Amino acid sequence: MQQNYKVNELFQTIQGEGFYTGVPAIFLRLQGCDVGCAWCDTKHTWEIKADKQSDLILLTDRSNESERWANVTAQEIIAEIKRLGYSANLVVITGGEPCMVDLRELTQVLHEFGFKTQVETSGTYPVLVAPTTWVTLSPKVNMRGGKVVLQSALERADEIKHPVATEKDIEQLDALLAQIKSVDGKTICLQPISQKARATALCSKVCIERNWRLSVQMHKYLGID
Repeated sequence: MQQNYKVNELFQTIQGEGFYTGVPAIFLRLQGCDVGCAWCDTKHTWEIKADKQSDLILLTDRSNESERWANVTAQEIIAEIKRLGYSANLVVITGGEPCMVDLRELTQVLHEFGFKTQVETSGTYPVLVAPTTWVTLSPKVNMRGGKVVLQSALERADEIKHPVATEKDIEQLDALLAQIKSVDGKTICLQPISQKARATALCSKVCIERNWRLSVQMHKYLGID
């Protein structure tokens, strides 16, 4: 039986964060999230409202910033990507919190059609994806939803991209990294919250000290989706 996914939007752009910064990508945003980050810039994806269900074709080829969603299969997502004629071969599955659902079928089908996949998650749900999916974990600690970052999600992550405002956020990251066996092979990125100058300076300093990577949300500086 095919699984359905609640898609909020599907569009092609440039990945602006983390390991794949600058890479053309197809963003597949799923509806639904209960983590409750205060600074979230996609709060329209939090609730799944029955009266907001829509047709997939009305949600694609643009960034919608609406609460509308379509209930579709992996095959229907592939068909829509083909109809739009997108050239990027990286599909970024984001949200919302995409790992609220089992993504193994979706990521596997995308791989079968020649796409690479990246999943962006808070780490508060089990990460159920294809073995070769790149997992970007942006840990959310002490958020309104009361969720905890799972050790299993930290272990599975290929990249840990941590939002930073103050030194306290660095301390929280250190505590999370202490839970896993090793960070060898993982890319550690620090991302200043809301492009604030003080946070950016702190992230730059720590990245230089520890040989980590700075993620500056390039898309916001360039004014692209």
